[in-house]
Amino acid sequence: MRDDIDKVEYASMLYDFYGSLLSEAKNEVMALYHEDNLSLSEIAEELGTSRQAVHYTLKKAEKALEGYEEKLGLIAAYEKNQRIAAEALKIAENGLATDKDMKKLSGLIRELAE
Repeated sequence: MRDDIDKVEYASMLYDFYGSLLSEAKNEVMALYHEDNLSLSEIAEELGTSRQAVHYTLKKAEKALEGYEEKLGLIAAYEKNQRIAAEALKIAENGLATDKDMKKLSGLIRELAE
C-alpha cells in the first residue's frame, strides 16, 4: 500500500478510476462504502447479507482495483501529471520567468503532452 495518502482515500481513488470494471455486486458494495460512506453493518443491512460477507466483498473489490492499477497505472500517471502541472504553473505564475525558467516550462509542458 502507499504511504502518501491513507488506505481508504487510495481505495476511493482506485474506485473512481476503475470502479466500472468491477462486477455489479462489488461495484455496489464499493459505492455504498466509498460514495455513500455507509459502514459495513449498514451495507449488510441494506443488502440483506452479513457484515462479514460485505467485508469479504469489499476486500476482494479493493484487491481487484489494485490489480488494475498495477497493470494500467492510471493513478500513477495522473499523480505524475498533477506534479508536473503544479511545477509548470508555479513557473508561469512567477511573472518574472527567465530564459532558463521558460525552457524548463517548455520541457514540463512537453512531458505532460507525452
